[in-house]
Amino acid sequence: MKENREIIGFIRDVFKTDNFIPLHAPIFVGNEKKFLNECIDSTFVSSVGPFVDRFEKDLTKYSGTSHAVAVVNGTTGLQIALQLVGVQNGDEVITQALSFVATSNSIHFAGASPVYVDVDYDTMGMSPRYLRYFLEKNAIIKENKCFNKSTGKRIGACMPMHTFGFPCRIDEISSICKEWFIPLIEDAAEALGSEHKGQKIGSCGDLGVFSFNGNKIVTAGGGGVIVTNDQNLAKRAKHLTTTAKLPHPYEFVHDELGYNFRMPNVNAALICAQLEELDNFLKNKRELAELYANYFQTNPLFRKEMKETKANYWLNCIEFKNLKERNAFLEESNKVGVMCRPIWTLSYLLPMYKDCQKDLQENAIQLYERIVNIPSSVRI
Repeated sequence: MKENREIIGFIRDVFKTDNFIPLHAPIFVGNEKKFLNECIDSTFVSSVGPFVDRFEKDLTKYSGTSHAVAVVNGTTGLQIALQLVGVQNGDEVITQALSFVATSNSIHFAGASPVYVDVDYDTMGMSPRYLRYFLEKNAIIKENKCFNKSTGKRIGACMPMHTFGFPCRIDEISSICKEWFIPLIEDAAEALGSEHKGQKIGSCGDLGVFSFNGNKIVTAGGGGVIVTNDQNLAKRAKHLTTTAKLPHPYEFVHDELGYNFRMPNVNAALICAQLEELDNFLKNKRELAELYANYFQTNPLFRKEMKETKANYWLNCIEFKNLKERNAFLEESNKVGVMCRPIWTLSYLLPMYKDCQKDLQENAIQLYERIVNIPSSVRI
């Protein structure tokens, strides 16, 4: 095993600094200031403006979908996506416990309960094998709807997450969901620019959702987007996220419960400039991943993209042999200003989700005990 000090020294050499190294910092090297000034000069800084329209058009190129609807953040995007596919109060949504808490929170905000199936060890994303096993053991189809036999609740959706930008086996998951009449929503918050078998992540389900928080590959300062190839779903998404207001020159008439979830034009100005640099960012991050891959060939081992996939390498991962080694490295690296992080606490260990149904979670537990994210910013 490489000594922790040696690893930390290598990371400092890669980023050419003795100062603090963040896990993933935004980079502004393009038209960000120009577009922001244009936005301010126009006075259109709220949820209406030309940069919102431009962003939605530009984003379809990177999602492989025909429609994109800008929202204030990824969590609200997931919440609305669940509502769009018909998830209602009292339903269940199959997802993964190895995910940022926003995945489960969005399910809760939509009035449903998460059900956790294990991930694949190699992809770190939802396992189609365990998904099928769970459904065959616990589910039944009635009138083209899927129900959980043990709870009696309808399974309203399946929402896998592409962990750290590494695509899960989304094609297999999609086939299973169709077989069991379960709508599929991709939590693609971390996976902009990733692909699975040549298909862009975000375009494989009924809907996909991306995040543009400050730590993502490109950022709007916050922000998110719902993507789909279904025109009707896109139209309804825009309606729900603009307070369900009916078009009218001056009257305020709302035909259902809606939300003020639209991305402001000022944030859209920032993300439009960032998207102009995305191809360069992806190339830069792939070069960084290659440096890490060449260095971490034994313990700890570097996590590479799977065959027939293209990862965006949003956060680079190294894998230790056990929890003790992981914790020792995390303590030492963070103590000297090299920001590294473990996988998030598994969702069913959080107090608000401790009673949710789950399977054995063997892979998720092992990954939590072994995986560490190391600095992954675009280097300039």
